[in-house]
Amino acid sequence: MESKTFQVPNIGCDGCVRTIKTEVSQISGVKIVNAAVDTKMVTVEWDTPATWVQIENTLKEIDYAPATA
Repeated sequence: MESKTFQVPNIGCDGCVRTIKTEVSQISGVKIVNAAVDTKMVTVEWDTPATWVQIENTLKEIDYAPATA
């Protein structure tokens, strides 16, 4: 299983968190999606066939792109 924790600057409310969880959870292979309004941090755990590129692209499509380092 792979895991990644990252910041999403656009998180501003519980509705944002729900949208992220709902959309990313629909990707085949994604096991866990946790997000927090106060820290704007998201953690995703996944197995094949999901990939980080697929998860990142989904977040970008719904306007919750991960922060770039």
